[in-house]
This record gives sequence, C-alpha cells and structure tokens, in this order.
Amino acid sequence: MLTIRKGIQHQVGLDANFMPANQSKSLGNDDQGFWGMTAMTAAEYNFPNPDSSQPQWLALAQAVFNTQAPRWDPATCGGGLRWQIFTLNRGYDYKNSISNGAFFNLAARLGRYTGNQTYLDWAEKTWDWISTVGLMDQYHVYDGSDDTLNCTEVDHIQWTYNSGVYLYGAAMMWNASAAKSASDTSDAATATTTKWQTRVNGLLNTTSVFFPDNKKIMSEVACEANGKCDVDQKSFKAHFSRWLAATAKVAPFTKATILELLSSSAAAAAKTCTAGTDLNQCGLQWTTGTNDGSMGVGEQMSALEVFQGLLVDSASGPVTNSTGGTSVGNNAAGSGTDDSATKYDTIDTGDKAGAAILTVVVLLALFGGAGWVVVSD
Repeated sequence: MLTIRKGIQHQVGLDANFMPANQSKSLGNDDQGFWGMTAMTAAEYNFPNPDSSQPQWLALAQAVFNTQAPRWDPATCGGGLRWQIFTLNRGYDYKNSISNGAFFNLAARLGRYTGNQTYLDWAEKTWDWISTVGLMDQYHVYDGSDDTLNCTEVDHIQWTYNSGVYLYGAAMMWNASAAKSASDTSDAATATTTKWQTRVNGLLNTTSVFFPDNKKIMSEVACEANGKCDVDQKSFKAHFSRWLAATAKVAPFTKATILELLSSSAAAAAKTCTAGTDLNQCGLQWTTGTNDGSMGVGEQMSALEVFQGLLVDSASGPVTNSTGGTSVGNNAAGSGTDDSATKYDTIDTGDKAGAAILTVVVLLALFGGAGWVVVSD
C-alpha cells in the first residue's frame, strides 16, 4: 500500500491539485478529474492516509474541484468544462461528456462525504447543463460538442464510461438525498430523492446499448466490432464495470439488474483470458467466446473490474466524514492556482497515450491488486 500511496502522491504536483509538470503537455480536465476521483475513492474507503506533512486524500479531491469550478465556461454553450485545460492543446474547443461527468461525479461525492450543499449544487448545475445542451438526451450520454459552433452539433457516439460516470454520480446524489430524507420528511426532500432515483433508473436502463443482441454481455460498441479501439477506449469497460458495481452498493434498488449484467459479462470475459505465456491474458471482445488477440493493460483492467464487481455484496460501502471517514479536508485546497499555458507545448498522440497508460496502471494497482491475485491463481 505504501508504494501505491507514493505513486498517487507523485502525481499531485507542486500545487497539490493533480497538475504535475511531467504531464503538462497532455493534461485535460478529464485526466485531472480521474485523479480527483481516485483521491475521493481513497477517502471514501479509508485508504491509509498520507503522512501528515502531505496533502490528504479529501483535500486532494477538493483541490481538483476547486481548480475546475473556475473553468466553468458560460461564454459558449451556456456553460460546461472544456476537454482540455490549456488553449494550445488539441481539443480545447471541445466540451465533452467525460470531463463534465468526472466533475459531476466528484462534486456529488464530495457533497455526500462532507455534507456541504455547495458541492451538491454544482453537481445539479452540471447535470442540468449537460441535459440542456444535448450531451444527454433521454438518458443516453453522447461524447461531446464543438464550442466554436456553440454546441449546436453533438457527436452522438456513446461510450461505456460516459454512461458509467454519470450513473455513479447520480447514485451518489440519490444516496445523499436519501440520507437527508431520513431526518427531513418535507415534500421538497422527498421530491429530490425521487428525482435522483428516476435519473439513476433512466441511466441504468439506457446502458442496454452496451449489452447488444440481448445477450447481457458488455461491449464497447463504438469501436470493438471494427477493431478501432485506441489505448484509452480499451480500458473504458473497466471504469464502467467499477461504476456499475459501486452504484449497486450505494443505490440498492439497482443491485439485481446490475449484478445480472456483471455476472453474464464476467462469465464471458473469463472465456477470453486464455492467452499469453501464463494463459491468463484477457481479450477485448467478450462477446466472441474466445480471445480475440487484443491484449494489454486496458483489456486486463476491464476483465479484473468486471470480476471484482461480483464481490460487491462482501465489500463495505463508501463512508462519509460522519460515518467513519478519517481523511482530512481543506476547503481552500487548489484555490488560486494558475492555469497559464504559456510554458506548455502542444499535445501529441504519444503524450496522450502515455498519460492514459499511467492513469490506468495506477488505478489498477490501487483498486485491483488483490483481486488479480485471485484471478491469476
């Protein structure tokens, strides 16, 4: 655990907001958001705290939120975060669902953990924006839109992790509102809980697009069949599987549906884990019944997460600062830091791939090590 802790801390950067100089050329709001969610998970599951001289998990998550909230850009599209942080990077003019979804997810979880209504309000604001601008329509979550066109044209590609990041965020909003309703029996509190339950169910129902042909086997439908999944996309099912399982834990009314999907997907995934020297390398396409020859970190991570999702009943749920959480926060963390891009070069494909690999490796180590021992043996 010490090695994992140090690995995460190495990425916090001089301003302790997960904007390290070694990733300055490729850092997007989505990348920073994933690190923020990593820190949030560490706080929620009481991962051993850093030394007292170092930023704590909750403070790191707050720092990501506090650096991203000022980037909310109402000048185009009526709001939202851009994909990229720095103006010189390709994708700066793109407002995408994953950057805003990570922000939504983090805000919802910070609100639940701390009880601070401001975070919950930001989560609600982000949901309202993404729905209004058309990136979410009838609970289908689409990739993004060009802000130079004022988001009048939407890229309707659907990715598993986009659906998952909103699903888990919505489940956390339901959980927070349900906890509040236990002591606040007003009509307004009840309506809020009902609203988020409806939204969770809506998102869960539309995940059917990722389980084609009524087989209930998970597929990255946008790229698997044509063999064009890139490094990032090969890991999307991992995040989706994790967020499905996490949703089942914090929103129990979803558990039966989610476990059925995870169970059938895990059985199919296991059939692909037959390659490599040790005959335990898993493939990308679980729908084929055999290893498809596509092997790597993303494929292993995805298989691991769908297997571990089946252990949800034996796992403890995420805590809050009033139910056993020990991580120390800092409401001002990350405030006043500089997003100036003057010292950064433009992004290239190699930089982006490197950032993706680093992120998935650390996430795999943090949340998957023990499970992989079981799978390998």
